[in-house]
Amino acid sequence: MLWKFSSHLVCLVFLLISSLIFMWGGLVSLNLESSYVVEWEMISLNSSSIVVTMVFDSISCLFLGFVLFISSMVMYYSGDYMSGDMNYDRFMYLVFAFVFSMGALILSPNLISILLGWDGLGLISYALVIYYQNEKSANAGMLTVLSNRVGDVGMLLSISLVFMLGGWNLVFYSDLEDSSFFFLKVLLCTAAMTKSAQIPFSAWLPAAMAAPTPVSALVHSSTLVTAGVYLLIRFEGIFGGESIQSGLLVISCLTMFMAGLGANFEFDLKKIIALSTLSQLGIMMSILALGFSDLSFFHLLVHALFKALLFMCAGVIIHSVGEFQDIRSMGSLVVGLPLTVMCMNLANLALCGMPFLAGFYSKDLILEVAFMSEINLISVLLYVLATGLTVCYTFRLVYYSLSSLPNFKGIMGVGEFYKMMMSSMVVLSIGAVVGGSFMSWFLFPDPYMICMSWGWKVLVLMLSFMGGFVGYILNVISISFSLKSLSFYFLVVVSGSMWFMPFLSTLNLSYWGTGGAGYLFTGGDKGWLEYFGPQGMFSGISSGSGVLQVTQNNMLMIYLKSFFFWLIVVFFIFT
Repeated sequence: MLWKFSSHLVCLVFLLISSLIFMWGGLVSLNLESSYVVEWEMISLNSSSIVVTMVFDSISCLFLGFVLFISSMVMYYSGDYMSGDMNYDRFMYLVFAFVFSMGALILSPNLISILLGWDGLGLISYALVIYYQNEKSANAGMLTVLSNRVGDVGMLLSISLVFMLGGWNLVFYSDLEDSSFFFLKVLLCTAAMTKSAQIPFSAWLPAAMAAPTPVSALVHSSTLVTAGVYLLIRFEGIFGGESIQSGLLVISCLTMFMAGLGANFEFDLKKIIALSTLSQLGIMMSILALGFSDLSFFHLLVHALFKALLFMCAGVIIHSVGEFQDIRSMGSLVVGLPLTVMCMNLANLALCGMPFLAGFYSKDLILEVAFMSEINLISVLLYVLATGLTVCYTFRLVYYSLSSLPNFKGIMGVGEFYKMMMSSMVVLSIGAVVGGSFMSWFLFPDPYMICMSWGWKVLVLMLSFMGGFVGYILNVISISFSLKSLSFYFLVVVSGSMWFMPFLSTLNLSYWGTGGAGYLFTGGDKGWLEYFGPQGMFSGISSGSGVLQVTQNNMLMIYLKSFFFWLIVVFFIFT
């Protein structure tokens, strides 16, 4: 056991050193405005050669550095969290493979090698979601992998269409601004939307909470869900079309509003944090659709720091209260878990965009730039409502961790006995405080010029205060007053169920009864298509091969009949 722990510790040190090297390389290439492409010829057959190509620029080096840094913290955290697990080694190897797939995706300059990392993420995420091997994990894993396969199909079709440009490398993608590649742009946006769980592919992200908490901290901060955003940052040229840009903006704004609304009706601690991730992904996608990829990348890096910290704190709390995840059973956690609650509220305030914490530097800039852009009133309204809802559900967590009363006696037996978990959380807490200011100085040496009226400038701040106040009042009312939500049952169910998206994502066609989809399914997929398709081809080939088999048997009767038939043919030919 000591040898296994030391080997994992060596790997963690390697990841940490690699992350620092990549961060330094990204900052250097950012200052020098340079990029490097490394090509390694593996095999050369006649005139064809198989070449591995990697691109090292400011975007890939910085993002990979953040991924390796957060992965090292998560794995060090897992040393305590998964210490009692029977398959600890298998878990660590899966996480290492997951990080390797993400690195392959980040450093890839062409769609072929991106697909390797893309499919690796999908396959290993399925293995991690079903890690606990129960019915809930199996259902969540199937929903996750099938939702992501839609994006994988889009990637495969994109590879065949990009071949018309002359090659798959990034150098050819400048021609994507041409309107003749509209279908290719739609496919790439669809692939990015599935990985980043935008509407209508949002159901798999909360379901993936069936995975262990360290996996959630890694998946929802810097790896799987951010792969779609990173893909669109790389393919900046696909936003030449106004229709694609407008469609992605509307979908992303609806996603962040839907996720913020659903989080205010949720009581599962991990699902609330997962829905907050979905809301932040909507913000990244929306500002990317407006054409500000640098702001989207900035929020991508900063969000990874405090979101990983938030999941780590949730893991410590779940461990300490007897594996409960219902926040209604988690009152006054600050009494038994002062350091954990401090780190958790730091991450919560950074998520809200509290001034001078990490999230403030990216979210405030994104909202100001969005309000200055040429967007319609509905998008502005969705931005404003999503910001208020973010503060509202965040203050639910603050309330239940600080001021609410515990609802069962076992809560008072908690304590912070997990030293490895505490150490990684403290390190990420430093990033949640200073990460935003540090990265803003490097990414934006020439800051954005914001010219807004006083009312627009104060709007977000006032909405944040109002959202926090409403969230606190609703929590007090839910404890001190009688339940009123049954009077508005339909609205509560629609708002709290992600607009029935999990139900629709897992709905079988047989549920449509005798409707058009039911007839298409029974008469088409199970009827004529099956008769003339696989089953018909199987029957025809089987009967034909049976005839050939009979003719090839060494039987005297067959030879005699063949000879007699040949004599008759010769007779008719010569007469």
